Amino acid sequence: MCGVVGAATRSPVNQLLYDSLLLLQHRGQDAAGIATESIKTFNMFKGSGLVRDVFRTRNMRSLPGNFGLGHVRYPTAGSANNSEEAQPFYVNAPFGMMLAHNGNLTNAERLKAEMFRNDRRHINTNSDSEVLLNVLAHELQSISTSYTVDPVTLFRAVAAVHHRARGAYACVTMIAGVGLLAFRDPFGIRPLVLGSCETEAGTEYMFASENVALEGMGFKFVRDVAPGEAIFIDQDFNLFSQQCAENPVLTPCIFEYVYLARPDSIMDGVSVYEARVKMGEFLADKVRRELSAGDIDVVMPIPDSSRPAAMELAHRLNLSYREGFIKNRYIGRTFIMPGQSTRRKSVRQKLNPIGVEFKGKSILIVDDSIVRGTTSREIVQMARESGARKVTFASAAPPVRFPNVYGIDMPSRNELIASNRTDEQIAAEIGCDALVYQDIADMKRAVMEVNPRLTKFDASCFDGHYVTGDVTSEYLDRIEWAREHPAVSTGGGTQLNLGYSSNQ
Repeated sequence: MCGVVGAATRSPVNQLLYDSLLLLQHRGQDAAGIATESIKTFNMFKGSGLVRDVFRTRNMRSLPGNFGLGHVRYPTAGSANNSEEAQPFYVNAPFGMMLAHNGNLTNAERLKAEMFRNDRRHINTNSDSEVLLNVLAHELQSISTSYTVDPVTLFRAVAAVHHRARGAYACVTMIAGVGLLAFRDPFGIRPLVLGSCETEAGTEYMFASENVALEGMGFKFVRDVAPGEAIFIDQDFNLFSQQCAENPVLTPCIFEYVYLARPDSIMDGVSVYEARVKMGEFLADKVRRELSAGDIDVVMPIPDSSRPAAMELAHRLNLSYREGFIKNRYIGRTFIMPGQSTRRKSVRQKLNPIGVEFKGKSILIVDDSIVRGTTSREIVQMARESGARKVTFASAAPPVRFPNVYGIDMPSRNELIASNRTDEQIAAEIGCDALVYQDIADMKRAVMEVNPRLTKFDASCFDGHYVTGDVTSEYLDRIEWAREHPAVSTGGGTQLNLGYSSNQ
């Protein structure tokens, strides 16, 4: 899970990219980067940390131009926490190209070997995003014999990428002297949207992972980029689009609706907020079936993403709804923090209980999901320390029993608390008196009722079915090994001013 943005504007684009990344900060807190194009030069700055910490005024001044990309990084399988793997990535042959990528390739190692052996391309990092960029560049080189680029050539290259790459990818690419190219994998696992803005100088265009970034910048949401589709905006601001996949099937990651996306986003025709309210509705029905609602005094959410579900659950069960935990908004999202010890420490810094709301009461705590159980265990303990008589825990999502390999950092099976445990064993692990999970069918139904045209999902972390069809036990073993042997972290930032390829 990362956040990407690309823009073609009639005025300097650097501030727009910076502000857009702030709106997408929830999608990645590990690193940030911005690249722009001006007068036959790519300009880029990227580094580890939050957007506000990476960029200074001097960095922004070094990013002139009207076309650009931005990225907030969230580490995925085997990736290191360092500025070298921050995005965008750059390649200079056959054309100067920059790429910002959200997702994860499941055949990155095979592609990397092919790049070295057959395509004569060297990959400098362990990032699958750099692999994807080189695959695109190689296919473009193979097709464009005259070293010129037009929409037909670009769309043929994207079609070739679809044939070679497996996994999830929602990308925006900047091609030197040519324009912006955005494309999405044939399953549409990760989100990507297109927006436009009418100005006195003419139409401007913007791509982003979520529509909240468009609207926050004054752009109008046009539509989602379709699975397998590529959209190209040339330097004269002409827009071209084409379906580049043979059999595209919209199968978005359902965890976007559960947790990852902002509640005010709309993805593939689904209001994230409405979907979470529906999840609360169906979770209430299960609580009514499995527990005695009369023994619950109050319903409390874990802020912020579980709030819509908790409010609807309390409403349907006619129970009191109270805010028992106060969130420190200057602490990052604990789910996307690497390392158990970091997450455990951050829970206490991030959430503080209001003692009077707990003392002597039977509490039903609602969270969006339970992944590793570290956060849930600390929350239950805080509730008991604050005087709760009884603590019941409800998850708006089903048990996370399987690794996610499409861009979410939970690849190790032994880290998932629900892996090989019953609900009763999980309740004992996190220390609650009772535990209720959402059913998989109800989670999917919650999203489908908001948009009935959406009928397929990637729910692999819940049901173990990987939609790309290439994920094996051996693959899962490899990414778990990579997770246990991370690269050495390096700090700082990277400033580059890159001239175009001599082949241009």
